Amino acid sequence: MPEGDTLHRAAARVGAALIGRRLVTVEGTHRAVARDGRRLTGRTVTGVEAIGKHLLVHTDGGWTVRTHLGMTGRWVVLAPDAPWRTSPGKARLVLRTAEAIAVCFAAPTVEIGPTSQVHATVGRLGPDLVDDAPPLDTIVTRARASMSPTVADLLLDQQVASGVGNVYKSEVLFLERLAPVTSPADLDDGILAALYRRAHRLLVANVTGGQRTTTGSRRPGRNYWVYGRAGRPCRRCGAPIASTTHGRHDRVTYWCPTCQPQPSASSRSTVNG
Repeated sequence: MPEGDTLHRAAARVGAALIGRRLVTVEGTHRAVARDGRRLTGRTVTGVEAIGKHLLVHTDGGWTVRTHLGMTGRWVVLAPDAPWRTSPGKARLVLRTAEAIAVCFAAPTVEIGPTSQVHATVGRLGPDLVDDAPPLDTIVTRARASMSPTVADLLLDQQVASGVGNVYKSEVLFLERLAPVTSPADLDDGILAALYRRAHRLLVANVTGGQRTTTGSRRPGRNYWVYGRAGRPCRRCGAPIASTTHGRHDRVTYWCPTCQPQPSASSRSTVNG
């Protein structure tokens, strides 16, 4: 599932293939490509960056491509003569140079526009948690202003901090021993900061690639504490892992009811000090 670590790895691959090279053709099935792709043809790629779950490709002349991978999108880099393992008809965006091809499959969002316009879009995002030192004080302030009803929804609010998706949401809450239904209002600033500090550490630890892990093990089936493990025993206490959907997009959250008990009214007053 594409989250902040996935996007930063993709940006490194795409950047290595495209930066300093001229775009020979810009193609794809997304309507933004049909409408504005010609504006990029012939331009030289000057930079590639990831901001949260967005990947930006900058060109000379002040033009930028922005993609958001949603739940299933991915970037692939190919040599010009390499065979495609996925049908070209499924490519939302194809950036072709004489030396390499960068292809974005299944992305729901593709935007091509002036760099200033694209930056205005991503400028609404909270700090990127993959950055070296995300400003936790700023993130906590944004969290206090969020309308998210639960801490699970809060972690997915990209205007508070960007980069966390379903996987890290569930794993961070387990490691911090918080029930997903906990109200952010019941958490003090220190606990909120700890949540985002944990998310930052997990994201950064997985930027270098390989099997994503939050447990420290990269063995398939051992790499997550709770994500995707509904009904299986908790790695800490042995209780069955639970799952539920929440939010307007019915996102799935996994948690251990024993290790992450729902807070009682008395515990809330203790949490709030």
